[in-house]
Amino acid sequence: MATPAIGQPAPDFTLPGLTLTGEEATRSEFALSGERGHPVVLAFYPGDNTPVCTKQMCSYAAGIEVFRDLGALVWGISPQDLDSHEAFARSYSLSFPLLADDDRTVVKQYGISLPGLGLRRSVFLVDANGILRWKQVGLIGVTYSDVETIAKQLAQL
Repeated sequence: MATPAIGQPAPDFTLPGLTLTGEEATRSEFALSGERGHPVVLAFYPGDNTPVCTKQMCSYAAGIEVFRDLGALVWGISPQDLDSHEAFARSYSLSFPLLADDDRTVVKQYGISLPGLGLRRSVFLVDANGILRWKQVGLIGVTYSDVETIAKQLAQL
């Protein structure tokens, strides 16, 4: 399946996730359609506690105020379960939601599945109306979009 096209509605989904606030981890359901009214950055990453994923998610956590100042939410999405996400969030003080796509349904909806390898590291920017406005889909999972690159795209909305 191809990745969704820029200018088209982003595929909707609901996934379980957790948000770490201080020492408290709150588990809940996250629905993309429930976030109309502000942009959402969907950051798909292959795995908790892996070198590049850790660097990527920590960079987004360090830049969370940049995203908030632009009115955007950041969601990290990977195939690991909520227990793995909680341990990962606690290890690195990740304060944005981490969502569990353990059956890779959303990964397939967004066309970033890699059979046998999991998923392509990717970032999708969904605007306040649920329209896909920007995407970066990695061919090899060793690079990622940095906060500045994503912020420039957000500022154009």
